[in-house]
Amino acid sequence: MFVRTLLAMSLSCIFAGTAFATATTAEQPLNPKVVANTAVEDPINPLAIGSASSAQDINADAQITPQEQQDLNKASQTLQNLQQTEDNTADIGAAPASAPVATSSTASSTTTAASTSSPAAKASWTLDGLNNAAWYDNIGKGQFPVYARTQVMLNNAHASPGAIDGTSGKNTLKALATFQQMNGLKPTGTLTQETWDALNAKQGNRPAFVEYTITNADLQGPYADSIPRDYALQAKMKGLYYTRVTEMLGEKFHMDEDFLKKLNPKATFKKAGEKIIVTNIRNELPEDIHLIVAHKGAKQLYLFNSRNQMIASFPATIGSSDTPSPTGTYKVTGVAPNPWYSYSPSNFVQGKNLKPLSLPPGPNGPVGNIWIGLSKKSFGIHGTPNPSAISKTASHGCIRLTNWDANDLGKKVRSGVTVKFLE
Repeated sequence: MFVRTLLAMSLSCIFAGTAFATATTAEQPLNPKVVANTAVEDPINPLAIGSASSAQDINADAQITPQEQQDLNKASQTLQNLQQTEDNTADIGAAPASAPVATSSTASSTTTAASTSSPAAKASWTLDGLNNAAWYDNIGKGQFPVYARTQVMLNNAHASPGAIDGTSGKNTLKALATFQQMNGLKPTGTLTQETWDALNAKQGNRPAFVEYTITNADLQGPYADSIPRDYALQAKMKGLYYTRVTEMLGEKFHMDEDFLKKLNPKATFKKAGEKIIVTNIRNELPEDIHLIVAHKGAKQLYLFNSRNQMIASFPATIGSSDTPSPTGTYKVTGVAPNPWYSYSPSNFVQGKNLKPLSLPPGPNGPVGNIWIGLSKKSFGIHGTPNPSAISKTASHGCIRLTNWDANDLGKKVRSGVTVKFLE
């Protein structure tokens, strides 16, 4: 097991009081206060860490080899070119002016595109409507079935759009640009016919949305009645569990909770056997994660393989101007699933808590349900109790992902993988 202090994470990385029974998308600012003569507690107490090396060995060998530096330089150049090419002001549904009206060639999309009609208004949020949503010229901004289907296909192609909500936005634009980069297309972030066809080719015959039957296990949880703001009260709980079935199902299927409810307006989410519409998403990443680049400006985490090919990306919250993430290059030291969280008032004072506290594991914990430690002490990659806010707010130094993206990464990343922070 790794030495605990080397997996410690400064609470300056975490915003105070993130876990609420009715959390909003606005994360709360943190104003750290130093308490003199108070021992610093380790904020992460891993239950189990799988590794053949010790954290001391990783830190002793955290230097970057010439080949790794060469690979990082290439990856950095790729991302700089991507940022220059990507149109961050684009309306992601607006096809180029010269794009012809076309008919989708995919088996499951037979709707003819039209630039003058309004296919979005005709599309429905039914299972068939979602799976048959087709590309058309000048979609525009908004929440449409075509975007919902696009987001599922992006997710399955390892270009995560974050919480799937059927809405055009920055995370979808960035995921489109990454997908285009990985598949030899011009990475503009625009949903063109060419990009749509490439997404469908990757998706194959799998439907983007499926019917799911709620089980007794789904209803049994465990669930918490609520997550109090006070860390002293959280410390008394058995676990920082989900507080409702829709919250759990949203994360299980990589969906925004409100969007899950929108697709299932008649569902009670209280009956075993009840059928609901959910995404048909993957829960694994490619093998051979060789490099990780945290791009602060793009608010994205990019993965590269040993052949220096981009293989995946996630929207990420990476530091802020007040509490920036580190600069430089580091190594992954280990992964701690379901970590205990040790609050120390020497890092900041939460409420009236002047003594160290140990908070139990759970998806609504301050670091979600996974912690990926870095050789830069007190910094790491972790989950969050508020997935729909990822990349839309600031963090306090660490790399914050949705719980599902962090869990996917934690399953495949290995100790010794290089992590580069790019401005």
